[in-house]
Amino acid sequence: MAASKKDVRIQRERARAYQARLRFNAFQERRRVRDNLLSGIVGGVLLIAVLGAQVGYYTAGPGRPAPEPVPSAPAGTPVPTSTGAPGSPAPTATGTPAAPGSTSTPGPSTTP
Repeated sequence: MAASKKDVRIQRERARAYQARLRFNAFQERRRVRDNLLSGIVGGVLLIAVLGAQVGYYTAGPGRPAPEPVPSAPAGTPVPTSTGAPGSPAPTATGTPAAPGSTSTPGPSTTP
């Protein structure tokens, strides 16, 4: 028995729908692979950014530990100043050279 026109048309429609589903499923598979790759890359970049922010916060930001106190010079030790050439005597307030071993400082002068 020969297939009727109606049967041929139904078979053609089924074949067309089947091919459309195959193309759709192939597109969906490629899209899933692409989306997974993109989300992996974005997640990796985000993870690196978060780790970098944490390292920056704890090394240079407010999360940095307080610095250890450094022992300072004793109170009686003179602090060097750069007022003249190296080796030149420091000027005194009276205009006379200071006696060796003298540690007294002149008092403030009063002006009339």
